[in-house]
Amino acid sequence: MEVPLFGLGLQGKSPNVSANKLVNAYYEFHQVKDRTSVSLHSPPGLTEFVNRGDTPWRGLHEFIGNSRLYGVHRDTLYEIDNAGTSTSIGTLNTNSGRVDICDDGTYVVIVDGSEIYTYNTSTSTFSAVSDADRPTSPNTCIFQGGRILTDEDDTGQFKGAELYDPTDWDALDFATAESNPDNLRRIINYRGTVVLFGDYTTEFWSNVGGGGFPYARILNADVEYGLAARWSVGKHNGSYAFLCRNREGEVFVGQLNGYNVEKISNPEFDHIINGYSQVANATGFGYMLGGHPMYQLNFPAAGKSWLYDASTQYWSELQYKENERHRAEIGTEFLNRTIVSDYSSGKLYELDSDTYTDDGEEIHMVLRGRHIFNNKVMLRFDRLELGLEPGTGTSGQGENPVAGLRLSKDGGNSWGTQVFARMGKTGEYLTRLMWRRLGRGRDIVCEVRITDPVKRVITDATLYYEEGR
Repeated sequence: MEVPLFGLGLQGKSPNVSANKLVNAYYEFHQVKDRTSVSLHSPPGLTEFVNRGDTPWRGLHEFIGNSRLYGVHRDTLYEIDNAGTSTSIGTLNTNSGRVDICDDGTYVVIVDGSEIYTYNTSTSTFSAVSDADRPTSPNTCIFQGGRILTDEDDTGQFKGAELYDPTDWDALDFATAESNPDNLRRIINYRGTVVLFGDYTTEFWSNVGGGGFPYARILNADVEYGLAARWSVGKHNGSYAFLCRNREGEVFVGQLNGYNVEKISNPEFDHIINGYSQVANATGFGYMLGGHPMYQLNFPAAGKSWLYDASTQYWSELQYKENERHRAEIGTEFLNRTIVSDYSSGKLYELDSDTYTDDGEEIHMVLRGRHIFNNKVMLRFDRLELGLEPGTGTSGQGENPVAGLRLSKDGGNSWGTQVFARMGKTGEYLTRLMWRRLGRGRDIVCEVRITDPVKRVITDATLYYEEGR
């Protein structure tokens, strides 16, 4: 008999229920079936773009008006050009902690939890806002309706600057989230609507014009879910994805859909993340990968990173080296490239689909299949064939690339020794990758691992076996 090996499940509460595991890989479904209707691909590698030494970047923002990237590293605001040249343009009063950055077409605005800073791109002037009516503890900022808006930490308030002048504030230009007395954790601009994320509720506000502060709450549009992690909010698939908290205290991943929150995590994934000791410091960002809307969610306390693909609605794990969380922390688009920051150093990387290492380190692609079992008779496993794009060897370590196979014969609880098979040197396009004489068992799980720095495209995986006594 022959059976397809890999499924679309996710190991959650028990490996005996589902053993499927995907690390540093994502699925692609093909509308017109040729050789296969489903293939597996490796996510992009990391190529160094900027290096400011130690300590991580605090915030990044693309300013479309002058084709520059602005970022805060330690206490310095940098302007970065297309070549990765960074120029210091201002100094903040703080040197650690996340910042948020936005712009109004002229000013770049930075908030760090205690101050508001502006950089006028027309006059090249950087300064801290000195207006006594400014917010005193802003953590996030947006541009909406000609104004810069910020939250006020540990309150339900959000405040607005004067039209197209983030240096000028009026003490009366504010409003308070009204549906629940929880604190405001983040403010975003979603399709022209101001979204206020609280601890347990989410509200939508509209710019209604008129005199005074022109914002009013949209009635009957409140959502009974809050924001579990301020920096988990990321642009994704024409909307925003984020880590939610419900009234019962559990967390899940949701996405805005109109005035609703649409759940994009599944029970297996919810079980995993609710087992983490801390989730409030989770971080997230979105990007496009060859038609795949991706959302990366990091859990620093657990040392885990996950990738959600909206085109397949499937979650997979991201790792750096082996069993470490992925390096990317903050992500932004910059001149049609995705730039990400390193969570523990001053490096910025480009996500590059033609790079098969993470800044020179091996990327471990791990494919763990589903259970092949029979409770009545012993199974004799003849061979495993892995369909892939062969002949993709490179120079150096990837000159003669191999894939490793290890087996579990107790349902995925323990594993045997890894055995290798050749993937084909450059130009060896007829290479067939297979493992033979795999032994016997009643419940077998197969795991394939590829670490060589070569292109990885998996088209199919088939296990051949016979039923015996």
